[in-house]
Amino acid sequence: MKKVILSAALASSATIALPIDWHGELQFDTNKIQDFRKIDSTVDNSASTTGTQEIPLAGGSLSSASFQSYIFKLSPEIIINDSTTVKAEFTTGSGYGGRFGDSSTKRDASTGDPRFTTGLYTFDTVRDNNLNVTQLYANFYADTATYTVGRHAAHWALGALHNNGEDKSSRHSTIRDGVTVDLKIGNFNLDLYYSKISSADNLTKSGRIKESGVSILYNNLDREFAFGILYAKNKSSSDATLVSDITNTNLGKTDVKITDIYLKKSWDKFTTEIEVPLMSGEIGDVYSTTSNEDTKYKAKAFLIHNTYNLNNNHTLNLNFGQIGGDDGLENSYNALYLHPNYQVANLLFRYNLYAVSDTAQNIYDSYVTNATFVKFAHTYTTTKWSWTNSFVWAKADESAQAGSDAYNHSTSKKFTATFSQEDDLGIELDSNFNYMWNSSVTLGGNFGYLLTGDYWGYNDSATPNEAKDTYILQAFANIKF
Repeated sequence: MKKVILSAALASSATIALPIDWHGELQFDTNKIQDFRKIDSTVDNSASTTGTQEIPLAGGSLSSASFQSYIFKLSPEIIINDSTTVKAEFTTGSGYGGRFGDSSTKRDASTGDPRFTTGLYTFDTVRDNNLNVTQLYANFYADTATYTVGRHAAHWALGALHNNGEDKSSRHSTIRDGVTVDLKIGNFNLDLYYSKISSADNLTKSGRIKESGVSILYNNLDREFAFGILYAKNKSSSDATLVSDITNTNLGKTDVKITDIYLKKSWDKFTTEIEVPLMSGEIGDVYSTTSNEDTKYKAKAFLIHNTYNLNNNHTLNLNFGQIGGDDGLENSYNALYLHPNYQVANLLFRYNLYAVSDTAQNIYDSYVTNATFVKFAHTYTTTKWSWTNSFVWAKADESAQAGSDAYNHSTSKKFTATFSQEDDLGIELDSNFNYMWNSSVTLGGNFGYLLTGDYWGYNDSATPNEAKDTYILQAFANIKF
């Protein structure tokens, strides 16, 4: 962190000096994903059926992806006086950076992000621009509360729905354009917030998407116990731009309720954390362009993180998760896409592999969805380095069944299945090594090997593709200050 002095002429005869704290992050990485399509075939039949899990080839028979990228965040904090600070965050490209060999990575709103419903509960301002003002807000400190006004990041619980992107190597963040009031009363922390998610089409009520909510957290440090709940309502008006990927038309009026429960408890060396996001409400005209009937939205996830600290060097983790998928039936929509910062493996769920052949998409726009997983990890830590080895098993929550409607969670397309699909997503073995060169610089390498499940070979035919194992190699240098 560096501090400089900003001199500002407030009047012709008056000048004040304002201290600025500079924070930020810069990362460079190189990545190789071997056999990224997860199938043995080198013939591109990805357009054969709507239900296929086959990923398009990058060109010819090329089956491996290799790319380099960077992350750039610059965050100044200006101290106005004892009661007021102004903070900002600047970046470039999409996903807090770009790729080597390109001016910036890109995001295609129609095909690059399948979470058409998550625009109802998360707002990511990181877009394909030369300069992004991802945060710009003021903090006002009063005796009773802290008031945050402007564009600011938000976080809740494990970060499964709302994630501020403060962890190293994060490429996304949940952003609110509005006001948050933070009150602390004893062991209780109460947040009230209102934000405007979008008003891009017009400045009337018919074109806006808004979010309002409250969260309350009881945190007793003496008893090592925390419990909280977040409740929010997100609404879009009739002319707001939220597009159904099933019909490529506007959803129209929507009204979604979010209930997110959080619990944390520690017993000596053991800690457990639980987050349960519940979604309900109406998300507009998802399945038809003519029916004008609102679709019910019912989705949920259940996440448990268990940590056991054996000693100062060894830590064991055992995590469980169940994230709902959609069955393709038109009575309701049930898929839940978690925040892209919430990841459980080095390869599975982490990359949008359609971006390998389509550079209009962002390879980092990928989400844990439609899955039940178990993860076991061991971390060995010293003063200078850490080494984590993990085992991840996952299966699909929903898979296609012959003769029934189904939903392709990779492309957000509905189809009627002719053949049934396996639910095995695979088993992944991961290894992550970090060397802390100094307090600001981390050098590291990540490896992941996926024993690919037959779910990925599905092509809705009598001869499914043969699943093929895949692996990733990554090396990076990260500066966080």
